[in-house]
Amino acid sequence: MEESRKLPVALVGGLHSDARREVVEGLLARVPGSVALHHDLTTATGGTVHRTVRDASGELSRGEAPLVNDCACCALREDLVPELERLAAGGLTTLAVVELWDSVEPRAMAEVIAAHGTGWAEVTGVITAVDPALVLPCLADGDDLAEAGLAAAPGDQRTVGDTWARQLEYASAIALVDSADADAQDRALIGQLHPTAPQVPAGSGALAQLALAGFDVEAAGAAQHPSCALLPQEAEEAGVSTLVWREHRPFHPGRLFEALEDLSCAAARSRGRFWLADRPDTLLSWDAAGGALCVESAGPWLASLPDAAWDLVPPFRRAAAALDWHPVHGDRCQHLVFVSPGLDRDGLTALLESCLLTDAEYAVGPEGWKRLPTAFGPLLDPAH
Repeated sequence: MEESRKLPVALVGGLHSDARREVVEGLLARVPGSVALHHDLTTATGGTVHRTVRDASGELSRGEAPLVNDCACCALREDLVPELERLAAGGLTTLAVVELWDSVEPRAMAEVIAAHGTGWAEVTGVITAVDPALVLPCLADGDDLAEAGLAAAPGDQRTVGDTWARQLEYASAIALVDSADADAQDRALIGQLHPTAPQVPAGSGALAQLALAGFDVEAAGAAQHPSCALLPQEAEEAGVSTLVWREHRPFHPGRLFEALEDLSCAAARSRGRFWLADRPDTLLSWDAAGGALCVESAGPWLASLPDAAWDLVPPFRRAAAALDWHPVHGDRCQHLVFVSPGLDRDGLTALLESCLLTDAEYAVGPEGWKRLPTAFGPLLDPAH
């Protein structure tokens, strides 16, 4: 297809299935020529996923796709692209609305479409459908998706809380359904979790415009990467707080490890990047929701790389490093953000500061820090 005839694709996701369906029906009603595709993964245990295609008048077609590598999400990817290509080739569809199944995260689907739809399709919007009254219960749910019947593959180890957080934080727009049980605190929590995304009523005409507004898949991925994540700023509204904690001094691995449980439960949502004194070259990511914490290596700090390697680093990563640059430690920093109703700011700040190296420990220097006990071995070293 010609560049000007690319098929616009809007992703509609989120754990709130009723809200999601309301958003999809609203888009079909407001965008003439729009078509919705949905893959139901609830039948994956039987070896297939079910696909439906519909427009504002009703169902147009349905079909099945076999599991790929025993993975329902893989089957979705394998079946979605040919369906979108078929719609694009037909030339009649003005907007393809992809309604994602409950636990499917929009980032993965957006990147699949961007990779395979070059020349004939483009993601123009990512909408997360939200029932405001369910935001905190979902965010605070530390159960595995498998326990909730929402796993997309046998080895799916995500939790309800962290999956919901990523669905919300990746969106270019948040669609809110009416909810009699929602209050100002619920809406403040949504705004502080993702302050840059416009919030619009699910049935509004503005949502149709946002679905077609355009979406930069590469920039959205960079905004979620621990090395340069676009994290929320300080905020306080309706009993909901956002604490942004930044320091350059490294953490003592032992004291931080002992504090992990208290820190992961201190807020409904926390994320960011940090460094340990005994692992000065490793950028570590922090991702917590529902009391469940994931700590992972996110690659090297730029300050640990030779100058020649900087040419291979994406510009957005270099820009993020420049903002955090320290004359001694380079881009190594603690940048953690905690968002929650009823946040104990003073207590949380004191606990975080107690995990940093003391003046005496800091004075020993990097060679001495490397001899500190490797408390994070069970989390970070595959051999454990």
